[in-house]
Amino acid sequence: MTEITRIGILTSGGDCAGLNAAIRAVTHRAIGTYGWEVIGICRATQGLMSRPPEYMSFTIQDTYPLLTMGGTVLGTTNKGNPFAFPMADGRLCDRTDDIIAGYHQLELDALIGIGGDGSLAILRQLAQRGNLKLVAIPKTIDNDLGSTEIAVGFDTAVNIATEALDRLHFTAASHSRVMILEVMGRDAGHIALSAGIAGGADIILIPEIPYSLDVVCEQLRQLQAQGRNFAIVIVAEAVCTETGEKVTQTNRLGQCRLGGIGQYLADAIATGIGAETRVTVLGHVQRGGIPSPRDRLIATAFGVAAVDLIAQGRFDHMVSWQHRQVVSVPIADAIAQYRAVDPTDTLVKTAQAMGICLGNPPTPCLTHGVSPVSVTAKHDRVNI
Repeated sequence: MTEITRIGILTSGGDCAGLNAAIRAVTHRAIGTYGWEVIGICRATQGLMSRPPEYMSFTIQDTYPLLTMGGTVLGTTNKGNPFAFPMADGRLCDRTDDIIAGYHQLELDALIGIGGDGSLAILRQLAQRGNLKLVAIPKTIDNDLGSTEIAVGFDTAVNIATEALDRLHFTAASHSRVMILEVMGRDAGHIALSAGIAGGADIILIPEIPYSLDVVCEQLRQLQAQGRNFAIVIVAEAVCTETGEKVTQTNRLGQCRLGGIGQYLADAIATGIGAETRVTVLGHVQRGGIPSPRDRLIATAFGVAAVDLIAQGRFDHMVSWQHRQVVSVPIADAIAQYRAVDPTDTLVKTAQAMGICLGNPPTPCLTHGVSPVSVTAKHDRVNI
């Protein structure tokens, strides 16, 4: 096996809290334990395309401020597939050879890639084509990457969404309103489910569980009958309309993004029961800010373990959190398994046991014998 003397690290895809903590851990372990040089690649694969490649050298002293910093000091990108990279003249060009050449220009012996399923799939293809030695660290606020129970960035995103729910309770009660919080998560409902339980939401809507507007409105009527003058709803951005269409927005560049399901629900609730509703869309607030203690811990453990994988010559593997410890799994396995919310998951059962409405009539087996709510077609105004 080739002796390791210099390794690279890059962050790819959407940013999140905890990336800098991982960079810090990689630098400490690589330099402090193995005496390697650590090269940070700027702007992910685009930094390797540049000539000369864009990079920065890290020392242990350089990383002291990184633990509590959000974002990534290396920069990142989630645009421009290197296998069909958009050029200035409108052509799509395969830039993989440029990326591989950049790796060799930097005289790297191995590369640590921090990313989600899309980024890691691209990095693995590049590694296979160029015979690059790749180790991966999972990061995604969506927590939908296979083979790991948690990814860097998820816990902070949940904390931010939970804090938003905490704040919305008071203003909702003050004005007798239904407050709807729309959160990120891409095609998975992990953020909405976890934050909804932790933040005391009355209704949680996630893309993995179909819902009925009649059931949602009936839940709101029942809360009003119990003496509540307000309600809190949290919805994942990928939840569809009741008829199955995704709600999206297109910007001036023609890019289509998830967003708008919160307003769709607000209009439907206002029409259905006459309740005054307000919508808050957290958006990229969930990606920013100071990483939570748990994200710092996970990122640090992942960074140390990733360096150890290189030292052991175990390439084409991703570090993973399973059963309260760090293990390694083949990258191919991780990106092949999409981790959506399982409708029979413990947290789903917990939400139902706490009386939280998930948009469909709860089944007795999941709610310990509680009967499903009765759904009516009434559209009378209620004071909620």
